[in-house]
Amino acid sequence: MKKNSKNKDDLKFEALFRRGSELLHQGKAQEAVPVLQKANDLKPGHFDTMLNLSGAYILTKKFKQAVVLLEQLRDQAPNNVMVWTNLGAAYLGNPILSRDDEQLQAIAAFKQALQIDPIAPNVAYNIGLIYRDRREYDLAINWFERALQANPNDQDARNLIKKLRELNGRSSQETST
Repeated sequence: MKKNSKNKDDLKFEALFRRGSELLHQGKAQEAVPVLQKANDLKPGHFDTMLNLSGAYILTKKFKQAVVLLEQLRDQAPNNVMVWTNLGAAYLGNPILSRDDEQLQAIAAFKQALQIDPIAPNVAYNIGLIYRDRREYDLAINWFERALQANPNDQDARNLIKKLRELNGRSSQETST
């Protein structure tokens, strides 16, 4: 009797996990959240469910909820690049509203992702954006150049390097006049 109910729970979990993941991959994070939450309730600690749910939380701007899940996953799988990448995004939260300590936590998490995978997609670019927002233009340029090493076709990184070099040139001229 118990075996049947376990199978029912397993089947329900699998259906919820699959549906929530599909919604997430279709860009429907808002719809994916409650489905993945139900799957997570059925199987707490399931790595892929927690990772997908954290991604859905990030996309729906529920950063603190994402951090809770991701810090558990970080401890469970310290060499998973996706955990560190998502953790960086969750720590940063809304870049416009992020505070200094959140930016530094995000940078540290992103750097950890790059320790695991030196060409992890978009990670160096994201670090560059943080430094740009901090007006640390030389560091931003360095990270955007690193992003280009990982993806030579990254036109955004190329454009930001050009723009920041121009800003740097202007600020150097302003300080010398």
